[in-house]
Amino acid sequence: MKTLGYYNGKFGPLEEMTVPMNDRVCYFGDGVYEATLAKNGKIFALSDHLTRFFNSAGLLRITVPYTKDEIAGILYDMLAKMDDSEIFVYWQLTRGTAPRTHQFPAEDVRPNLWIFMRPGKHGDSSHYLKLTTIEDTRFLHCNIKTLNLLPNVMAAQKAESLGCDECVFHRGDIVTECAHSNVSIIKDGIFITHPTDHYILPGITRMHIIQICKENGIPVDERPFTVQEMMDADEVIVSSSTKFCAPACEIEGQPVGQKAPELVRLIQEKYLEKFDKETA
Repeated sequence: MKTLGYYNGKFGPLEEMTVPMNDRVCYFGDGVYEATLAKNGKIFALSDHLTRFFNSAGLLRITVPYTKDEIAGILYDMLAKMDDSEIFVYWQLTRGTAPRTHQFPAEDVRPNLWIFMRPGKHGDSSHYLKLTTIEDTRFLHCNIKTLNLLPNVMAAQKAESLGCDECVFHRGDIVTECAHSNVSIIKDGIFITHPTDHYILPGITRMHIIQICKENGIPVDERPFTVQEMMDADEVIVSSSTKFCAPACEIEGQPVGQKAPELVRLIQEKYLEKFDKETA
């Protein structure tokens, strides 16, 4: 199949799938999600994504009615039905289906599992990105990968309307993350990235990049950095499951980075090696 959807055990072409209007996702975005890539029948970093998925659900007091192995089994069953070798894999869990009320539904209401798959490839990491910025007015639980993404949608639209590839959030002078990516910098040979507190999503790609840096003698400093530090950085790196490790060349129309290309290439090469090894 070219696309495939799943809802609580029902399979079908994504375009033909339907869900009940009383699923709480329709009114409150009440749920959590994950997304990654698969290649050659193997899902990249699935264990890491499942760990974050269960953590996000726990922080929202949603009990996942499956084990990690059960979700992995469903994902791989679906992946085997796909025609293409490179697939975008997405899954989410909502609190359940019940009459609309702000309070949680009764305890016997079972959460709903949604999954979809479609052809998808990772971005070209050699392509330099153009970025813009926006004040971060989101709520203070950005570490939870929730379905409440309207501020991210508005930021992503701002970036597109300006001919940019991504939008960087900042709270006052402090850079947090991007609309749908993490952002880090390199300065004087040090990889600097915002700590995994409640202001950012703990990115899986970010985590792997930190591991790569430590394995290859690149110092890592997990600390907040300012917008000005970002503008003055030797490199600005945007990372996500689909962008991998993409350097930026411009922010708000001003040239940035491109001063430590050898370090960027090293990180990119090691990350692609890891991806290719796990999906070989």
